[in-house]
Amino acid sequence: MESPFKADVVKGKVALITGGGSGIGFEISTQFGKHGASIAIMGRRKQVLDSAVSALRSLGIQAVGFEGDVRKHEDAKRVVESTFQHFGRLDILVNGAAGNFLVSAEDLSPNGFRTVMDIDAVGTFTMCYEALKYLKKGGPGRSSSGGGTILNISATLHYTASWYQVHVAAAKAAIDATTRNLALEWGADYDIRVNGIAPGPIDDTPGMSKLAPSEINSKSRDYMPLYKLGDKWDIAMAALYLASDAGKFINGTVIIADGGLWLSRPRHLPKDAVKQLSRSVEKRSRDAPVGVPRSKL
Repeated sequence: MESPFKADVVKGKVALITGGGSGIGFEISTQFGKHGASIAIMGRRKQVLDSAVSALRSLGIQAVGFEGDVRKHEDAKRVVESTFQHFGRLDILVNGAAGNFLVSAEDLSPNGFRTVMDIDAVGTFTMCYEALKYLKKGGPGRSSSGGGTILNISATLHYTASWYQVHVAAAKAAIDATTRNLALEWGADYDIRVNGIAPGPIDDTPGMSKLAPSEINSKSRDYMPLYKLGDKWDIAMAALYLASDAGKFINGTVIIADGGLWLSRPRHLPKDAVKQLSRSVEKRSRDAPVGVPRSKL
């Protein structure tokens, strides 16, 4: 799909994307690179990193990969510093690293709960913490005219409740809270914008293949009227908007990119039945004697 943004919308900027070697993270890496940014990817698997960097470079994108685990403070510190040393600046941090699996709450061990919290919630804060000095106004490699941007990828699971994902819902809620609080503090003190994106089900991603098998997918419209799969491109375009000057007045906001799915409720009546019911009520109202209260109808 053709981008609605100019090809130079993030030209000259340097973006560090955790989890940027696959799925949504890789698409964000690709689109940022196609629109002028230099890209650093952080991930745990060297083979995935090498493949992603090779693919980006084949498109003419300046890209580098750094092995690291966001759960480890020393890895976060090393990767942020390495990104700065390699490119001489850091403008955009995208926290896309995540852990997820389906499990009922009674079968989820505290260690399993903690693992997802450490990757998603603690890892997001750790990366933000280490990137602060490079993103803030007047920091290394930056002028005093403005700060950088942070994008945190969360989800909509915690807006209501989700079956078999108490660990992920808790972690994503923490990410959104972190986004808002950092937007307040770091926006005021350092001119850093901090926003989030909450994707819905996205086609051709590791998460979809693991969490929503095709046989479940095909039945989803029965109880979620707005259910449909999005594209990785959709999330990357939202990220471009927030990271570019187009979103320069957006701070502390989480963009929901799920086609309205989180609003879905099963239809308790077919549309035709609603029409018939409405006509019946209208008819009774028209035929009622003058002066008879509607409550008596």
